[in-house]
Amino acid sequence: MPAGARVLWLALAWLVARTAVPGPCQPEPVGPAAAPVQGVPSHEELFYRAEWRLVHAGNVRLVWSARPQEGGWSAQMKLQSAGIVSRLYRVDNEYSVLLDAGLCAVESALRAHEGRKRRQILVRFDGASRKASYLERDLARDTVVATHEIDIPECVHDVIGGLYRLRAMRVEPGQVVYLPISDGKKSVSARVEAQARETLRIEDRTYQTIRYEAFLFNNVLYRRSGRLFVWLTDDEARLPVRVRVRLPFYIGTVTLDLQPARAANSRKASSEENP
Repeated sequence: MPAGARVLWLALAWLVARTAVPGPCQPEPVGPAAAPVQGVPSHEELFYRAEWRLVHAGNVRLVWSARPQEGGWSAQMKLQSAGIVSRLYRVDNEYSVLLDAGLCAVESALRAHEGRKRRQILVRFDGASRKASYLERDLARDTVVATHEIDIPECVHDVIGGLYRLRAMRVEPGQVVYLPISDGKKSVSARVEAQARETLRIEDRTYQTIRYEAFLFNNVLYRRSGRLFVWLTDDEARLPVRVRVRLPFYIGTVTLDLQPARAANSRKASSEENP
């Protein structure tokens, strides 16, 4: 069961590990670090239900907000295990990130409570020096687990900034793009494919979507074998309505589906507060 809980967290992480800029099949050249990105909502809350081996495995809440005074963005993401997964191996993780106007990562923090483990991971991204510093602490023992520094591009995306960058773009089926992604431990130029248009039905609601695959497993960003897919609605909203992580059969597949009623109510409340 610990493996299943970690699959759940991986699926959540890759929900927002998707950035893409249309172009040829070459690494994306790095532009100005703070170039403004258009078409990003000022506020949004999205809710997901995670399924693993045909059972309800957890819930995900993502809150995205603009920071007008700083000229950037912030996001908070919370994952909680549910049902039998929670009883056998509890997961209660919180992730937050600050981004600049160009959705480049500034700093991120992960507070993870998985079973008996309690960890905190802090990453600071310095585009000027092109360095990222990583610090991991064991909160239960109050000790430093790991600390190091890696090279990064001038602008690198974390998992959440990546999602919103992709949503601001139009990547059509058949296109292949490369982009910089970092988790603080490794920085890569990841391949992303726009594969096909598909119709999805989630909780009695039908979505017209585009399916993407990000090649981040198999010794790219992660050594583990696996495949990651994400479905964005084929409209102006470009909502991520489904994420699926396929790992070896002895671990299984995790699917996160958007809960349309809760997400719609959240966006409606946001529009009423910010007409």
